[in-house]
Amino acid sequence: MDTFCMMTDEELVVSYADGNDYAFDLLLNRHKQSLYAYIFYTVRDQGLAEDIFQDTFFKAITTIRQGRYTETGKFKAWITRIAHNLIIDYFRQRKNENTVSNDGYEIDLLNNPSLCDDTVEMKMVKTQVLDDVKKLIDFLPVEQREVLEMRYYGDLSFKEIADVTGVSINTALGRMRYAILNMRKLATDHKMILTIN
Repeated sequence: MDTFCMMTDEELVVSYADGNDYAFDLLLNRHKQSLYAYIFYTVRDQGLAEDIFQDTFFKAITTIRQGRYTETGKFKAWITRIAHNLIIDYFRQRKNENTVSNDGYEIDLLNNPSLCDDTVEMKMVKTQVLDDVKKLIDFLPVEQREVLEMRYYGDLSFKEIADVTGVSINTALGRMRYAILNMRKLATDHKMILTIN
């Protein structure tokens, strides 16, 4: 099984298409964390994120098993595009209702091991900064918010973001640049301090 771990995504896809279920388990393990993070930070609802995550891999399985996978060298971007399309479909179905709010989902910084050595005051400052950042992200235009979430929460490269969203790399980079500029302006306008010292 060690040789499977050394295989590229594309080699694993071929192996899975040939009937090796273990190959797909490895693909899932490689990409589940970043894919789920992207979905969750886009929809802001754990149950919905889990449903879309499962639907994404179900569609991937079906497509590969039917021999319709053609995205050579781009598995991560391809699977993210499936998730992206499912998210869009969900919000289109709910377009007459309010979108899902993120107010009920706070980042639990107190259980983050990287913060264990911080003082209580520092934890509170970090919580406030992340809260403020999350609020600012919600004010961004959809295209800018999408690129920012894919980059930071989905850990996608700008090339992958461009593939998923169907725009050029320069457009993806431009959207990220404007997202950051807009967040800085919003922070200044609302007198928010977004640095942790």
